[in-house]
Amino acid sequence: MGRYEPGDTLAHALDPRSKLAVQVAFAVAAFAHTTPRGLAVLSAVAAGVLASARLSPVEVVRDVWVVLPLLVLAPVVEGARLGAPWFVLADARFPALAAYRVLLVLFVSAAYVQTTPTRDSRAAVQWLVPGRVGQLLGVGVALVFRFVPVLLDDVQRSRDAMRARLGSERPLRDRMRIVATSGLNRAFERADALAVALQARCFAFNPTLPPLSYGWRDYAATAGALGLAVGALAV
Repeated sequence: MGRYEPGDTLAHALDPRSKLAVQVAFAVAAFAHTTPRGLAVLSAVAAGVLASARLSPVEVVRDVWVVLPLLVLAPVVEGARLGAPWFVLADARFPALAAYRVLLVLFVSAAYVQTTPTRDSRAAVQWLVPGRVGQLLGVGVALVFRFVPVLLDDVQRSRDAMRARLGSERPLRDRMRIVATSGLNRAFERADALAVALQARCFAFNPTLPPLSYGWRDYAATAGALGLAVGALAV
C-alpha cells in the first residue's frame, strides 16, 4: 500500500485529479453518513474502488495493521464500565462505526497510492493550487510519497534484525525502544542524505512535470465523486 506499483488496471488509467476528487468526496461522505446504512453503501463503493485497482482488502488490512489496534480499542474503551453491566453496547456503537469509517477511507487511499505515480500526484496538486504555494505543496506530497515507504522498510529491517538476534525474547518495552530508536536514527540519516542530494542536484521548485489529460473514464469518476459530495452535503 505504501508505494506506487505499475499496472494496467482501470485505476491506473485514470487521471490523478479525478482520483483525488473521488478520495475527497468519499471521505466527506463517510464522515457525513456514519450510520449502518450509510457505511453499507460506502462499503460497496470502497469495494468497487479496490476492484478497479485489483487490490485485495486483506492486503490493505495487512499493510495498515499498525492502526488496527487503535480502531479496535476505541469502541472497547468507550463501552467498558468498571462495574455491572461491565460493557454497554449502545455507548460503543458510534465509536465502532467511526472506526469502520476510517478503515473504508484507508481502503480508498490505498487504491490511490498504489495506482498513482508520485510525479503525477505532484502535477495534480500544483494544477489544483497554482503559484508558489502549489509548488511547495507539490514538493511536500512528492517527498512524503517517496520518503514514507523507505522509512517503513527501515523499521521492518530493524525488526527483522532484532528477531535474528533473538530480540523477540526481550520484554515488549525493550523491543519497542530498540525499534523506535533505530527507526528515528535511520530517519535522521535519511533526512540528512536527502538534503545533501537536493543541494547536489540544484533542486528547483519548477521541474518539468508529466502532462495531465482527462478522458471519459475521468469524467465518469468525477461525476461519481460529485454524487458522493452532494449526498454528503444534503444531510
